[in-house]
Amino acid sequence: MKKRLINLALIVAFSLISAFTFAQNTVKGTVVDAKSGESLVGATIVIEGLAGTGTVADYDGNFSLSVPTGKQTLVINFVGYTAKKVEVTSTKDLGQIKMEESAIGIDEIRVIASVAVDRQTPIAVSTVTPVIISEKLGIKEFPEILASTPSVYATKRGGAFGDSRINLRGFASANIAVMINGVPVNDMEWGGIYWSNWAGLADVTRSMQVQRGLGASKIAVPSVGGSINVLTNTTDAKKGGIVSTRIGSGGYQKVSFSVSTGLTENNWAVTLLGAQTKGDGYILGTEFEAYSYFLNISKRLNDKHLISLTGFGAPQWHNQRSSYDMQTIAGW
Repeated sequence: MKKRLINLALIVAFSLISAFTFAQNTVKGTVVDAKSGESLVGATIVIEGLAGTGTVADYDGNFSLSVPTGKQTLVINFVGYTAKKVEVTSTKDLGQIKMEESAIGIDEIRVIASVAVDRQTPIAVSTVTPVIISEKLGIKEFPEILASTPSVYATKRGGAFGDSRINLRGFASANIAVMINGVPVNDMEWGGIYWSNWAGLADVTRSMQVQRGLGASKIAVPSVGGSINVLTNTTDAKKGGIVSTRIGSGGYQKVSFSVSTGLTENNWAVTLLGAQTKGDGYILGTEFEAYSYFLNISKRLNDKHLISLTGFGAPQWHNQRSSYDMQTIAGW
């Protein structure tokens, strides 16, 4: 009797395994760039609605994935590209899956903002996205987000608010081209930059790109060490608003708000942002209070032309430690 039960259990188990095996289809394809046709190494392919299922494209952009029978949807993702969904039924070879770059208005950006196009411009470049800024910046100052970028050294220097500085490939800021939407903002006399003047950029940046060495800029800039180009929100801002607050060590407090109309039916877009930041500083005598504001009014004329009016500023005051007014321990 026991042998019969065991045999019956084995038969049922093998039947279930066989049924599951035959209920799977192997789907393959190649993920490529829609413009250049180059393979996108490391693109992720997952089955929508099925957690833990997926694969990664190999060096040639090829992938192979077991998909349950019936109508399924594959979701393909790659950094810098718009996610793409492909429905799968009985098709086993999807051929080339062309991915579109997620940058909006890339044609005008190439000319106006002098941005290097990923996988097309032959220069050493690193791009920082708003997601990375929001996750890693925290209470640090805006340029410190680049500390993990190759060839970049960022430090608070004096320790006071707005005293950050950057060295790129060993060159100081006087030999680094810093641009906001492609417009140089280096000081006209000594060539450097006061980062405290641009403290509000962290809240309105849609892309921040570092080009090491002579880059893709089409204007005369001191980019011997490299260039840093910050692109702010325009017609790509989503409709809605947000209010946020941050609290950190050293009495750090930040309150900010932003609101945007998004791209309207008439192709207009308006974005407004304001923020207040204050704190005691993590070093004695470095108290600060800063404000930042940003206003952008944009009009999209057609697919290749955009008029954008941007105004922003960052008024602030801060104490700064100095060897001339510091007291001794006994005096203090």
